[in-house]
Amino acid sequence: MARATKPLTDTEIRQAKPKDKEYSLADGRNLYLRIKANGSKAWVLNYYRPGSRIRANVGLGPYPDVSLAAARKKADELRTSLAEGVDPTEHRQDKLRAQAEQYTNTFEYIARKWLILKEDKVSPAYYEKISSRLEKYIFPKMGKTPIHKVTAVSAIEIIQHLANDEKLETVKKICRWANEIMVYAVNTGVTHTNPLAGIGKAFSAPKVTNLPTLRPEELPSLMFAIHHSNTKLITRCLIEWQLHTMVRPAEASGTRWDEIDINKSEWTIPAERMKKNKPHVIPLSPQALRLLDVLKPFSGHREYVFPSDHDPRRSANSQSANRAIARMGFHGRLVSHGLRALASTTLNEQGFDPDVIEAALAHVDKNSVRAAYNRAQYLERRREMMGWWSDHIESCAAGKSPFISGTAH
Repeated sequence: MARATKPLTDTEIRQAKPKDKEYSLADGRNLYLRIKANGSKAWVLNYYRPGSRIRANVGLGPYPDVSLAAARKKADELRTSLAEGVDPTEHRQDKLRAQAEQYTNTFEYIARKWLILKEDKVSPAYYEKISSRLEKYIFPKMGKTPIHKVTAVSAIEIIQHLANDEKLETVKKICRWANEIMVYAVNTGVTHTNPLAGIGKAFSAPKVTNLPTLRPEELPSLMFAIHHSNTKLITRCLIEWQLHTMVRPAEASGTRWDEIDINKSEWTIPAERMKKNKPHVIPLSPQALRLLDVLKPFSGHREYVFPSDHDPRRSANSQSANRAIARMGFHGRLVSHGLRALASTTLNEQGFDPDVIEAALAHVDKNSVRAAYNRAQYLERRREMMGWWSDHIESCAAGKSPFISGTAH
């Protein structure tokens, strides 16, 4: 019969002296006090690892920081865990790893992982806007904060200076991106809560301001200015290309030759270059095709239809058209994005179907089934409308303004 171990007393522990070699005092049920040669004392529980039945030790802390009573309590808790098949050494390692991960998973670290996914869903220009604004406004002050320590109060405080500078549109976007980053963190199991879900409500909404544009009757003066300006040929063609195709400035400046199908008279902008991440097919009028013929000797051997002056391997800057329009005398009256509004107003006034106009402008229909149907049904109707629009631009360039009031299409 095994001899029962006599439990230790506080007096025995205090009076235990170091020896030349480390030794242990047993308290019973595999709980030991180790006494090292330097005089330090520490508690250890010896146990069988679940499943393997290999003996192992787990430390319970130093004495006197951990008293005899506290060591016995810790040992009892671990014995309960062992009975449930939990290895205390592995459990402790998992806990330490989790704690380390919490501090490794900073807001910036998680945000950059989110940006990798975001890059595939938005246009390169919009991706650059997101990443640059996070780099400028958020990462310097909140980037190193562990994700589990991010709070609404701290985030609002960081963003507040943008609101104070009346940069409300930037505030709106940053609040949305910060929320998306936290949703990603929750969905990937990095954290359990999203404290930034409602931070946008802490700021005033940005005022909706319409971009400067011209009235339809002012198109002849614009065409006269374009054709009589000393603007470089490629920039003049870029403005007219945007006008004829009704696309956004970045979509126009980034036009690639491999996106053009001359045989079908169509231009297909891939999803990654579109604002809503949906491919957009544009019927090309004879006038738009003639612009390509003009440009072919200059850029037909390159990737981009409108190459940059500084580096022909890159596309022209989307702001080139804006600067040229301002130099033509339209500063404060028209920006290149306003060419879309000019086209939309003209076509609506001429009685074209508003849904067809919206499809031409690549405004995404929220009803995905109807949107798919519309793309198929509207393409030929858009081709007819785009032909009328290009004929109208051509007439205005000749000094005419051939409006037909009340005409329905």
